[in-house]
Amino acid sequence: MPDDAEKAEKAAEPKEPNAGDREAREQEQQLLALEKKRERYVWYYLAYFLFGIHLVAFVMIYAVKHAPK
Repeated sequence: MPDDAEKAEKAAEPKEPNAGDREAREQEQQLLALEKKRERYVWYYLAYFLFGIHLVAFVMIYAVKHAPK
């Protein structure tokens, strides 16, 4: 009956994921990486936009303060 014990041990071991699960997991990882990259670009665009707005505001303040009366 050693064969029954070996079968029981193999049944208790975790099964390796099949090719479909592996492909789905790889696709999910790729989508997460792409989403992270796009989110980083959104933050960069937001930073540049806010910097530009402040730069324009400072130039306008300077222009108003130094305008001839």
